[in-house]
Amino acid sequence: MRALIQRVTQANVSVSGESVGSCGRGLLVLLGVGHDDDEATAAKLWNKISGLRIFEDEDGKTNLSLADVAGEALVVSQFTLYANCRRGRRPSFTDAAWPELANNLYEHFCELVEADLGPEHVGRGIFGAMMEVSLVNDGPFTIWLDTNEI
Repeated sequence: MRALIQRVTQANVSVSGESVGSCGRGLLVLLGVGHDDDEATAAKLWNKISGLRIFEDEDGKTNLSLADVAGEALVVSQFTLYANCRRGRRPSFTDAAWPELANNLYEHFCELVEADLGPEHVGRGIFGAMMEVSLVNDGPFTIWLDTNEI
């Protein structure tokens, strides 16, 4: 799995002009699923993300996790995180999981996030939909994670 994580003051995802998910202070997680991923991979990734100390404490040091700041999350599936641009100019997405597997693992990942933060603190995109994501990146603070590297 791959995730692009952005610390945000707010984020929103819309489909056809209608807001379908949002969060306040917390994390926007753009999530990509690969062929070899499974529920254990999803748990490993969420465990890493939830424990990241990327929020500032009272001294301005990044010492606090999402739970420490009672933060929220917006999780949006994004197969384009598996883009392969090594050849030519058109990205290949053959490393991304097939839609059925990807959707199942996206839903499982969201359930893990909801179990930790509470469903009222987690927004979701709509798998496979053309989505518009808006956010206010706090910092800016953006982190790339790949489960093959953690």
